[in-house]
Amino acid sequence: MKFRRTSLALLLALTLTGGLGLHAQSAADLSDSAQPRKASSLPLKPTLTEAQAAQLSARFLTRFHYDAQPLDDAMSAKIYKAYFDGLDGEKVFFTQEDMAKFAPLKTQFDDAIWNKDLSGPFSVFNLYVQRAVDRMTYARGLLKQGFDLTKDESYAYDRKKADWPKDKAELDDLWRKRTKNDWLRLKLAGKSDDDIRKTLDKRYAGYIDRVRQLDGEDAFQTFMNAYAESTDPHTDYLGPRAAENFDIAMKLSLEGIGAVLQTRDEYTAIREIVPAGPAAKSGKVHVGDRIVAIGQGTEGPMTDVIGWRVDDVVKQIRGKKDTTVRLEILPADAGVDGKHEMISLVRQKVSIEEQAAKSRVIDIKDGDVSRKIGVIELPTFYSDFGARREGDKNFKSATRDVAKLLGELKAQGVEGVVMDLRNNGGGSLIEANELTGLFIDKGPVVQVRDARGQIDVQGDDTPGMSWSGPLAVLTNRGSASASEIFAAAIQDWGRGLIIGEPTFGKGTVQNLVDLDRFATSPSEKPQFGELKMTIAEFFRINGGSTQLKGVTPDILFPKNGDEKDFGESTYDNALQWTQIAPADYKPVADLKAYLTQLQAKHDARALKSPGWKLMLDELAQYKAMRDKTTISLNLAQREAERKQLDAMQADFRARHKAIDGGTGVPGDDAQDALDDGLNPNERSLKSELQAEKDAKKAKDPQLQETAHILFDAVGMIKADPKIAAAVLPYGGKDHDWETTAAVNTEKPAASPAAAH
Repeated sequence: MKFRRTSLALLLALTLTGGLGLHAQSAADLSDSAQPRKASSLPLKPTLTEAQAAQLSARFLTRFHYDAQPLDDAMSAKIYKAYFDGLDGEKVFFTQEDMAKFAPLKTQFDDAIWNKDLSGPFSVFNLYVQRAVDRMTYARGLLKQGFDLTKDESYAYDRKKADWPKDKAELDDLWRKRTKNDWLRLKLAGKSDDDIRKTLDKRYAGYIDRVRQLDGEDAFQTFMNAYAESTDPHTDYLGPRAAENFDIAMKLSLEGIGAVLQTRDEYTAIREIVPAGPAAKSGKVHVGDRIVAIGQGTEGPMTDVIGWRVDDVVKQIRGKKDTTVRLEILPADAGVDGKHEMISLVRQKVSIEEQAAKSRVIDIKDGDVSRKIGVIELPTFYSDFGARREGDKNFKSATRDVAKLLGELKAQGVEGVVMDLRNNGGGSLIEANELTGLFIDKGPVVQVRDARGQIDVQGDDTPGMSWSGPLAVLTNRGSASASEIFAAAIQDWGRGLIIGEPTFGKGTVQNLVDLDRFATSPSEKPQFGELKMTIAEFFRINGGSTQLKGVTPDILFPKNGDEKDFGESTYDNALQWTQIAPADYKPVADLKAYLTQLQAKHDARALKSPGWKLMLDELAQYKAMRDKTTISLNLAQREAERKQLDAMQADFRARHKAIDGGTGVPGDDAQDALDDGLNPNERSLKSELQAEKDAKKAKDPQLQETAHILFDAVGMIKADPKIAAAVLPYGGKDHDWETTAAVNTEKPAASPAAAH
């Protein structure tokens, strides 16, 4: 599942973070091939392997895609638009003069792929690299003279719907305003002119370095994604490196040292240490340490990695289990001339528990009554497909983890369970199906229709429930795909309340196609990458689709306004909503028996809740800021706006303190809550991590209110036998929801073909 599309230009400007990063590859593979990409030699040129991968991808997409479309001039025009959107979506690098020269390519990208001649797409990318360097060089030159901050002019920073600048003169004026706005932001944060010059010059120079590190693999990946995404929003091309990272994300494990890496200045720094990983166990690696050089094995040369891309550093550190990697470290508390330390680590399998299911208990007290409500937070529907296919009984699985957590929550005496699927973008269709089976006895969960129109009804065949009591599913706009399958099934069965915001609206299924399996000359090392290709559409068991419409909650929370540019409905080429015949099922309960009363209790509580009112006020400010597309470049006007924002933020902080009891609140200094003019990697790592820690501590009014709604539901069930008979599965007769034992959730091994 993919969320907001970000242009390559914007990605380069952001902090580069390399996840847990550490990829399984032998030391022999690494020793000769890994070189720093300090400056790619232009022009970049496509390789024969890339041309073959493009043609092979086209064969699959034109024959086996769910909505197969020919690769012709019409598709070429779509690719053309998507490619330029990916490179220069904000229209700040190319001019109308450039676009006029590229216009013939609109009908040539199809020929480029079929004829294995990618010179056209690469010529665009080469000019992009040249333009990006030129623009940043121009911005650096503006810093010497400074800016007239008394002039009344504005900067339109949202340029997605703007035209490309007419010529270089218009482009120069646009970049003057962009640079002036960067200057103003730092000025408003209290920086001196000298500090501003140093900060921005360093920022722009770093951007130039990152642009110059772009290589042919980046060019090919960007172009192929433009083609893949032109077929439908959720088909992607994954180069060999991207395919490895996708696999890691699905199985939540890798072989490496257990560290999260991040680029800071010209160094790759340790951002996090994974508990129980080799780095953590050594006691010698610390957050903030900078990696200066890397060596493979117990002996051999050290390779200097200062100035390298973080993904290249990651590639050096990942490796096969039980192999050795040596790190030359500049300690976090040492200056640039400090003493280096040599650390030797043995790579091991590392579990990425941060993305695994987690549980906690919320104690809700209302009057003289107290109840425990269990919460399970599930960030993704993960599954180790390889281990599952090979029959590993301990394969990593979202369903298995949730089943275990449900058992633990029952042991703690919870009376209701909240499945928190906010921002869960999906994952394995198999896991969505089996996870639903934990909450229903048995029966259909989802219907899947393939390109031939054949419908497969998938469901749970294992009798029994891990949890048969009151259930709520908390969703938002970021809940997509597998999350929507689960939420829709729970709603259709009448098994639980759906609470929150309407979901994303993704109703398609993707299959991973390993292109190397179809190479004419197979290689041990992956070369062609993979296609994550749409092969089917899923439907609710009631016959409707989640495509475009998503899942509408039973109890709605306020929307945050993201639906304007975030969600399936924002894609021009999204499939239309449709429906099929319902599956053979009968709801096990009727939640309408107490839905009106629960809604009334929620509404009354929301009117009196300081936390809910604060959330609404902050949401209103967020929407107002999102709706702005231009900003003044006059210092006096910006200072006046800043004072208003400062007063509003001060009020928010004071209210947070009153509600949160002093925990999870931004720093006392008003400056902490306002724009400091810095990019994320320009702030100190310590302050960045502290801000994240504070955010996690802050009260969560939506989760708290969802738990309170379940509190009300439990009370009504216990007080009224008629309500209990209506809303509990099977009238509560066949299952004791307070004592039901967890069932065995293991299913027969299945193919990962329906990963999405």
